[in-house]
Amino acid sequence: MKFMFACGGTGGHINPAIAVADRLKELFPDAAFLFVGGKDNSMEMELVPKAGYKIEGITASNLRRGMRPGDIAHNIRATERTARALGQSRRIIKEFKPNAVIGTGGYVCYPVLRAAAKMGIPTVVHESNVLPGLTTRMLEKHVDRILVGFEAGKANFKNNNKAHFTGTPVRNEFRQWDKDVAKSRLGVENSFFVLSFWGSLGALYMNQKTAELININEKEGRFKHMHSTGGGEKGLMAMREMLGLDDDEQLRHTQLFSYIYDIPMIMAAADLVLCRAGGSTLNELAALGKPAILIPSPYVTGNHQEINARVLQSGGAAIMIREKECNARMLFDAICEISENKSRLQDMSAAMKALDRPDATDRIVDTILSLIGERNPNLR
Repeated sequence: MKFMFACGGTGGHINPAIAVADRLKELFPDAAFLFVGGKDNSMEMELVPKAGYKIEGITASNLRRGMRPGDIAHNIRATERTARALGQSRRIIKEFKPNAVIGTGGYVCYPVLRAAAKMGIPTVVHESNVLPGLTTRMLEKHVDRILVGFEAGKANFKNNNKAHFTGTPVRNEFRQWDKDVAKSRLGVENSFFVLSFWGSLGALYMNQKTAELININEKEGRFKHMHSTGGGEKGLMAMREMLGLDDDEQLRHTQLFSYIYDIPMIMAAADLVLCRAGGSTLNELAALGKPAILIPSPYVTGNHQEINARVLQSGGAAIMIREKECNARMLFDAICEISENKSRLQDMSAAMKALDRPDATDRIVDTILSLIGERNPNLR
């Protein structure tokens, strides 16, 4: 058996693909795997080999929805690059001869899955957000199956017979930590513990609001707080400057990091999480049953994070605050109100946990194997 994956751009696209590949590898130890990513995107070119898989790069490019001159010029160049990427994809597919091609998001998926579909190879695309991205929409009529991370996402496709709810794969580490053990490990077992992060690249506006929140809490000491600034060492230094710190030892109730590597353990310890509303992050919260205050990024295509967040808010799992309406005092008051209302915290946790699909990876794998069996009965 041979499996090809197309993914790229963000960890929210790459990690689910790796999770599915890992499960297939467990089932078929002798199977061959090949990932295809953007030649110029360092994230998949770094994460995929670290996970033990081979990856090839193609010269794919994204499209912009705007009609400004710069957007039009970009799309003309992108169309030319996509045409080349289709040729590169056909060559890779002919050489590798996969039994199925699986896409998990990012513009690199389009040329790979489009080429595979034309060549008669079973194709699956997974969409982790409620509102499908442009790539998924472009692939809708070409792929065999569309797998969605949220039940509500099925209604956003014209070909409803193709769309199936599976959930989004989440790394096993998110289900292995006990909250009390994690809190004890961090030394916050007797405190209300808040975790906040706005993405690995950081978010200047929200980091500014977080700095103001930290200043309020440092004076009032209502909770313990860990914040990941994003943006590497520069992001961490910028946060310290906002706080007027020479070093972090001046902080009594807050810990700062540029990036949190052991996020499953830290998130497990948290009583409340403040974060964006990308599909992958929300599924990690669901795996842990973790209450959240969501501030969706307003800078994403189709405002899809706000749509994600509204689904969770309507189900009682989270509070959503739009970035333009967010301020530090609002955040502080919301955190304190939740920390003092144990029944609400428990209700939010239960509602979040209800969204979890621990069998998401297996559902996706079953779909892939079923498609292969339909096309090649000898491989059933």
